Amino acid sequence: MPATAGALAAGGPADADARTHVVVSRSVLDDPVTERVGLSADAQHHCARVLRLRPTDRITLTDGGGRWAEAVLAPSFGDTGEVILAGPVRVDSEPPDIGIAFALTKGDKPETVVQKLTELGVRRIIPVRSVRSIVKWDVDKADRNTSRLVLIARAALEQSRGVWSPIIEPAITVAQLAGRTGVVRADRGGRPLGPEDTIVAIGPEGGWDLSERELLPAAVGLPGLVLRAETAAIVAGALLVGLHPPGGGAPVGR
Repeated sequence: MPATAGALAAGGPADADARTHVVVSRSVLDDPVTERVGLSADAQHHCARVLRLRPTDRITLTDGGGRWAEAVLAPSFGDTGEVILAGPVRVDSEPPDIGIAFALTKGDKPETVVQKLTELGVRRIIPVRSVRSIVKWDVDKADRNTSRLVLIARAALEQSRGVWSPIIEPAITVAQLAGRTGVVRADRGGRPLGPEDTIVAIGPEGGWDLSERELLPAAVGLPGLVLRAETAAIVAGALLVGLHPPGGGAPVGR
C-alpha cells in the first residue's frame, strides 16, 4: 500500500474524506504497481481551476466499471495532472440489471432523466421511439444525443460518487422493447411494481398509443397524481432500486 494511505474509507467513495470524485479511463486503475497516475486535461482543469484543489488534497477515482480508489493530488499536480494513489483499488459488485425505458421527450428532459437515474443507481437507461413522441431522432441526431447523455451520466456519477456508470442504450422502438423479459409499462390503474419487474417503460407526454399498450400489456401504477414523463421515470427508477437493492463491495489488492 502506498505510504500516503492514511485512514481508508470503510464503505464506498461517498464515505471517503475526499474533496471530489473523478471518473477516469479504465487504464488509469489497471497498473498493479504504479502509484502515480495522471488525470485527463479536463479533469485536471476542473480540479485545479474550478474546485481550486491544492496538492495533498484527497480525491477519489473510479473507472465507472465498479473499481475505485482514494488518491491525493501530487505536489506537481498543477503542471502534470498527477495524483498519488492512497490505497488499494477496490471493486463494488455489479448492481442489479434494472432499467428505465423512456419515450423521447422535448427539451432537456432526457438529460434530467439520465442525471437523476444515474444518481439513483439505475443500471440501464433506454430511450424509446414512441408513436406519440413529439421528438424524432434521425440516425445522426440519435448518435449525437446518445453521446450527450453519456456525458451527462458521467457528470452525475461524479456528483453522486458512484462507481458504476449506467448503460445508455441507443434509442429503440416499443416493438423492440417488448421482446425483452421483465418489461412493464407505467400507466394509471396498473398493478403495484413487483420484484419480477426489471424494466419500466415510461410513455410520452401524450400517453401510450393503443398499439403500444397491446405490445406492452403488463401495466404498473406509480404513486402520485398525473406525473410528467420525466417525473414518472425518476419515480419508477427509485421504486426499482428499492425492490432490487445493490449488493456490497469488497476490496481487491493492486
